[in-house]
Amino acid sequence: MTRADSLIDSTTLRSWLEQGRAVTLLDVRPHAEREEWAIPGSIHVDVYDRLKAGDIAALADVTLPTDVPVVTICAAGKTSLIAAEQLRSRGIPAVSLDGGMRAWSLAWNTAEIVIPDSTARVIQVRRTGKGCLSYVIGVGDVAVVIDPALDPAMYLSLAEQSGWRIAYVLETHLHADHLSRARALADLSGAALMLPAGHRMMAPFTSLDDGAMLTLGAARLTVLQTPGHTPESVTYLLDNRAIFTGDTLFLAAVGRPDLHADAAGARAKAHALYQSLQRLLALPPETLVLPGHTSAPVAFNHVPIVATLAEVRQATTLLVIDEDAFVTSILGRIPPTPPNHAQIIALNEHGAELPADPTELEAGANRCAIA
Repeated sequence: MTRADSLIDSTTLRSWLEQGRAVTLLDVRPHAEREEWAIPGSIHVDVYDRLKAGDIAALADVTLPTDVPVVTICAAGKTSLIAAEQLRSRGIPAVSLDGGMRAWSLAWNTAEIVIPDSTARVIQVRRTGKGCLSYVIGVGDVAVVIDPALDPAMYLSLAEQSGWRIAYVLETHLHADHLSRARALADLSGAALMLPAGHRMMAPFTSLDDGAMLTLGAARLTVLQTPGHTPESVTYLLDNRAIFTGDTLFLAAVGRPDLHADAAGARAKAHALYQSLQRLLALPPETLVLPGHTSAPVAFNHVPIVATLAEVRQATTLLVIDEDAFVTSILGRIPPTPPNHAQIIALNEHGAELPADPTELEAGANRCAIA
């Protein structure tokens, strides 16, 4: 068997999972790495060190089916090759995920969200290998894309399948965990690039102030300034029925206020975040919350990641305390800084062209939420 025959690329594996094809996913990374991010449905065997050391019996005690393919997984696709070779020596049809979890960070799936009393269709695009959530909102023959985090061609394809022309590309804020695809998508589609007022991208864009409204057929998308996670963060309100909250509010957590600030700045931003959250909590409790990230791998089940504002309030303890307690709590729970965040921020500020392979720069789970 050639090396090429012993590999499966992330696009093919994504297609298999999308189709519901029978496959066994065997993750051989150290436990700590798997805890940060994993492929839904995968089996974990902590044998990374034994495989690296050349232990030919590292997987001898692992029982796996022989009638479906096994895909072995590690961080970058090297140690998983050793695992696949050992399994094949036992007659188990095994291949290694080419590029490992680093390559898998670009895998995606979708779910459609029904917005009550709205003419808009909403497709949630889930970057399952990293937890980034973006949205395509279509009405009639036009669409808007919010927070694109994947290949721009994918959004064009989704829009085309629904008979939509992308008219607007929006961002909720300047991202620190992934490279923005907003400028590239706007250039490719001919759409208007529209960013929150105060956004630091140096490329030309149309600024969106608080209260600005975009019209999509009979649907309305209203800009709500919600600073805190970043100074320019906004939330988009669709037909008074759903909010696209970016990294301001998640389904059981809130955004971190420290990435773009020193200690004093983080405290000021935490106060601003509290006020922004109060603004959102004043909306009707049945309002649907559509966040910009999820902290868990996204299954290929087409089930949308969404909750009502009432459900989010009940699930998030930080939303039911006073401002001083909120600030103290949130500053005491700051998670590790996303890898390469300073470089990603700089590239997003510049509006630079995307690198041919962004996977190394974007490696690792998103770390935007504080619960």
